[in-house]
Amino acid sequence: MTNLDPDEVRSNFADAVNMDFAELEAWLKTDESRRVGWKKDGSASESVGHASGRLILAILCKEEADLSGADYEHMRKVVGFVRRHKAQRPDNVFTSRWRYSLMNWGHDPIKEERW
Repeated sequence: MTNLDPDEVRSNFADAVNMDFAELEAWLKTDESRRVGWKKDGSASESVGHASGRLILAILCKEEADLSGADYEHMRKVVGFVRRHKAQRPDNVFTSRWRYSLMNWGHDPIKEERW
């Protein structure tokens, strides 16, 4: 992990991932979660976002001292994905593939809504 501030990475990750372990774990078991996202080989394999969600769960289980360089790299990837995709907000948020994709990456945009 070169030239990365671990505190900043953890802080940005905590801001991006607004679903707790139980919420994300339950979400990843749904059909909606498995239906969205880009698949590397174009087949019926697991999407990149769904695989990311599983990695996020593993990261959430770790103590700070146990986080590896690969964990920090994935945390940065999650932050980048969430930031980019939040900028593409559609009109229909609640049942959109956009929301479902973000949820695979640990971020539920509905939690940001002000009622």
